[in-house]
Amino acid sequence: MGAGRDEIGYWDASVGRYRRRADSGAVFVRQGAPLAREEHVPSLGCAVQMSIRRSNIRNMPHDDSAASSQSLERGLALLTTFTPDQPALGISELAQRLGLTRSTTHRYVATLARLGYLSQDETTRKYRLGIRVLDLGFTVLGSLELREIAAPHLQRLTQNTGHTSNLAIRDDTDVILVDRFRGKPGRYHHLEFSLHIGSRIPSYCSATGKVLLAFLPQADLDDLLDRIELIARGPRALTKRPALLAELAQVRRTGLAVNDEEMDSGLRAIAVPIRSRSGAVVAAINLAFPWSPAPMSELTDQFSPMLFTTARAISSLVI
Repeated sequence: MGAGRDEIGYWDASVGRYRRRADSGAVFVRQGAPLAREEHVPSLGCAVQMSIRRSNIRNMPHDDSAASSQSLERGLALLTTFTPDQPALGISELAQRLGLTRSTTHRYVATLARLGYLSQDETTRKYRLGIRVLDLGFTVLGSLELREIAAPHLQRLTQNTGHTSNLAIRDDTDVILVDRFRGKPGRYHHLEFSLHIGSRIPSYCSATGKVLLAFLPQADLDDLLDRIELIARGPRALTKRPALLAELAQVRRTGLAVNDEEMDSGLRAIAVPIRSRSGAVVAAINLAFPWSPAPMSELTDQFSPMLFTTARAISSLVI
């Protein structure tokens, strides 16, 4: 049986967008279905909704109150009110479309403008989407393009090895899985089946995360490590900064990172970088293995050549 893409959603033509399956955090077609292709470029409003996890909102104080949830919904609704046909809107127009008072609308607009999601034209006093939304939109479009480039190569890698392959990008201190092909059923660790496209995992104890940390400029790496709590998630996790830095230096030298039961017991993986034409590391791919008595060096010797070959093939297509 061929590798199944771990996709858990479907395209709803009646409304012109992807829908999530009820038990899923992702937005793609269900596992085992033919690969779906989105036939239009997502709008920046759609990009905001798809990328909200990547925004500064997740760094704000946590509040589960109904009022806070309502504010978030209203803020997103406000952003998606802007369209290519009407890119600039005033407070009155926004209030009317959202069904809110002018004062309430102005409060939301002021907050979004302060965060960079809206900007105001000094002449017309109307608002339009800000640079921060463009950043999110380009991030989404870039990851979708990379996903389509990498998909056939990852599928072939999983078919040839029998093991799960993943494509991941970094989001601040974490890693996000943007594509995934599952290996042979019945042989994987429980954590493997709790991960899906869109899953967020720690960078310091995952193979893809180490790759994406290792090639950062030193100042950026130091800043991230200052904000990462090195806790023992798995029995072999590196919880001391000097030890992690030494391993990241090794990753830079070899181009290969390993996770040997560092994220959870029984879960192992190897990862390598995906580079753009400029040589910058833009993503990472990995192979994940169930635990076995074989030493990690044996797994890397056996599977790293195929992983490097796959990474080179993908990198050659990345602009």
